[in-house]
Amino acid sequence: MSRLLAATVTVVAAAALAVAAAFGIVALLDATPDQPNTPLITYEQAGGGSRP
Repeated sequence: MSRLLAATVTVVAAAALAVAAAFGIVALLDATPDQPNTPLITYEQAGGGSRP
């Protein structure tokens, strides 16, 4: 009976640790600020004409 209890406690502890790790990862991802969406290359448009 003690082996069954030890196995049950181990499974419950592993499940709780997995859930806690998942919540921790989500919290870390939400805590990091978003990077600005600035283009690396910008093209100057010459004139106001339409493109061919």
